[in-house]
Amino acid sequence: MVRCGHCLQTFDARPGFVPDQPSPQLELPMMDAELPILDAQVSTTSFGLPVLQPMTLAEQVAIVEDEGIGEYQPKYRSWPWAIAALSLTMLLVAQSAYFFRVELAARIPGLKPALVGYCRILKCTVPLPQKTGLITIESSELEADPKHENQINLNALLRNRAPYSQTFPSLELTLNDSQDKPLARRLFRPAEYLPPQENEAAGMLPNHELNLRLHLNIGDLRPVGYRLAVFYPGT
Repeated sequence: MVRCGHCLQTFDARPGFVPDQPSPQLELPMMDAELPILDAQVSTTSFGLPVLQPMTLAEQVAIVEDEGIGEYQPKYRSWPWAIAALSLTMLLVAQSAYFFRVELAARIPGLKPALVGYCRILKCTVPLPQKTGLITIESSELEADPKHENQINLNALLRNRAPYSQTFPSLELTLNDSQDKPLARRLFRPAEYLPPQENEAAGMLPNHELNLRLHLNIGDLRPVGYRLAVFYPGT
């Protein structure tokens, strides 16, 4: 059995064997020097002669890939991404400080000076909060003034239930007839109803109660009922 050096298939060579003269190359003396080692797979025939088998392309590619591992690794710079992330974070903080400046100043009073300075740059203000749901009318009373004809007195007790100071609200007084229809309406801004001891700029302090007493000339109106409400203009 012999192996074809071209297709590497084995076959029985006896049916086609033709004796021939010995090849002169087989009678050459052996050299002592070592022959260079070829980068190939070696197999032997049944006669003991080496047959070189060329490597397939996939094995060569694999060898090239193995040798190339670790020679080149792309280096990515992380500091530009860190700077971009830091910039976005600072921008988000600045936007949050602008949109929530009123709540931040109310709940963290120590931040208010910084927020005021920040608003000087942006041409904005840091007003006191205006939460009408946290300002309640604890009691109110409308009575005629026995000393002055056509005059009534309004007594009311307001309370700020918020844990922070708020802007003093405006008041709306509506006088109604016997059918509960409005006869007259009057709006009172803080400067018109605040007692002298109250500071409008400081606002209504947390959990603070405010006693009001207003004197009104109703002329020839004869109201039977009234309605009192608190509100902030523009809200």
